Amino acid sequence: MFDCLLKARDRGLYNCITDNGAGGLSSSVGEMAEDTGGFELHLDRAPLKYAGLQPWEIFISEAQERMTLAVPPEKLDAFLALCKKMDVEATVLGNYTDSGKFHILYNGKTISYLDMAFIHEGLPAMQMVAKWEVPAHPEVRLPKERDLARDLKKLLAGLNICSKEYVIRQYDHEVQGGSVVKPLTGAANDGPSDAAVIRPLLDSFEGLVISHGICPRYSDIDAYHMAACAVDEAVRNALAVGAGFEVMAGLDNFCWCDPILSEKTPDGPYKLAQLVRANQALSHYAKAYGVPCISGKDSMKNDYQVGDTKISIPPTLLFSVMAKIDDVRRAVTMDAKRAGDLVYVLGVTRDELGASEYANLLGTVGNKVPKVREAESLPRYRALEQAIKAGLVASCHDCSDGGLGVALAETAFAGDLGMNVDLREAPAEGVSDDETLLFSESQSRFVVTVAPEKAAAFETAMGATGWARLGTVTAEQTLTVVGLAGATVLAEPLAGLKASWQQTLNF
Repeated sequence: MFDCLLKARDRGLYNCITDNGAGGLSSSVGEMAEDTGGFELHLDRAPLKYAGLQPWEIFISEAQERMTLAVPPEKLDAFLALCKKMDVEATVLGNYTDSGKFHILYNGKTISYLDMAFIHEGLPAMQMVAKWEVPAHPEVRLPKERDLARDLKKLLAGLNICSKEYVIRQYDHEVQGGSVVKPLTGAANDGPSDAAVIRPLLDSFEGLVISHGICPRYSDIDAYHMAACAVDEAVRNALAVGAGFEVMAGLDNFCWCDPILSEKTPDGPYKLAQLVRANQALSHYAKAYGVPCISGKDSMKNDYQVGDTKISIPPTLLFSVMAKIDDVRRAVTMDAKRAGDLVYVLGVTRDELGASEYANLLGTVGNKVPKVREAESLPRYRALEQAIKAGLVASCHDCSDGGLGVALAETAFAGDLGMNVDLREAPAEGVSDDETLLFSESQSRFVVTVAPEKAAAFETAMGATGWARLGTVTAEQTLTVVGLAGATVLAEPLAGLKASWQQTLNF
């Protein structure tokens, strides 16, 4: 059926299409008919999977693998011939009209005849109460006994950061041989890719980039910034492999707890306010980045009741990006490539440890949630896009969970190469300690490596967008970090860092 629909699309054989999801024919036909102002539907013509269904059952059945199409009369014969040739069942159930009526028939008899206006506008809008209150948490307190190597290893081993190789290896991402950047990459093909790049048309070098952003912990402080950061993460993951803004679209997938006020949900108004704020952020940043939401999903009842105990998931937005890369041969991966290459950080680190992986490691939440500043990020993103297109970037990895420390470690051990970096060079605001500089999850940042002979061109391309050269890639397989006081605060062999990252789910 899917192959047939693609051919019908390319031949221009239908004007509109939607799936039979919630409500089955009632929603698919009813929604499409809003464009024409009415329809006439014969339920007795609908193919049934088994006999005996009542008309109302046929109308609202959510049987899967069904699509509803609007086919012009002059193209109907060609459409049905294509379906027959491809062994796809296609049935004419009726026609769209401008009658203003929601008209359903069964065996020639009218069984429903309603005004379209009533169907779409007759139900009064639900009135719900939203009440936003700024939560207050104990601030993040840094440990009295510093051990950055220990903390970095614990972060790498955390469930939100650790290697998912056990799961990834169970799925075939080589179907038709079109994968360019795979879920795992690097010297041993076991480093964490920022996004996937596929080449769907093997007679073209144009490619498709698929990336995601998700950070539900930030909702503990403010769902607005949770949604903003999810959008920003998905966008920068796509840019990190070589995608461009010119063709980029998003999918917003909400997974939420019940926001309706009830005896069992006394905090419903607060949860609804979280939903409102998340949508405000989604609207703002989708427009700011020029990334339209072309589809999505919502699941609003993710709660579980056990006696008097109610368990609710954190308010979560998974934002997915699909984008185009003009030439897959220009795609960039996140692993360091060569000893002697220069290490850069793009973006400013701020005191934003709130709801971070590091705060969770310390057993707290904090209040300084990471924020997206599009006035800063957009010029940086556009400059990076052009630098990658010009072939100036050897590797690029976004800073997300675990911050700069985790991004540096992953870039190093994925490339099987060490790094010497100096935190005193990193662009920062309001940061006075190494822990915050290493583990803050400030948004819109990347770790980039560049060949020395391309450094001047790269720095010119990045302009005044907030970046700095931190150090170099080394053949010695150690991550060495000089802290703000000028002393070495971390010198850890890559083997130990990589082992920490891989061991958690190494079943």
